Amino acid sequence: MTVESARRPDPGRPVLRVDPIACAGRGLCAELLPELITLDDWGFPMIADRGVPPHLAADARATVKACPLLALRLERGPGAT
Repeated sequence: MTVESARRPDPGRPVLRVDPIACAGRGLCAELLPELITLDDWGFPMIADRGVPPHLAADARATVKACPLLALRLERGPGAT
């Protein structure tokens, strides 16, 4: 596995994305989904650059819905049909 392939999301898995313009850095997403989201020094989310594992899919959807500023979205991963 190369470094580049390690950074790409897993084929077919949904991917979390954040709109940095819409985000106010409240940190709720990192509290709800710490397995995939950490916060930077200013409280803004840093999302793991990989697909959402199946066992976290429901938590990821709930986290997207809970974002007060609608700054999170769940996208189809590469290779999804």
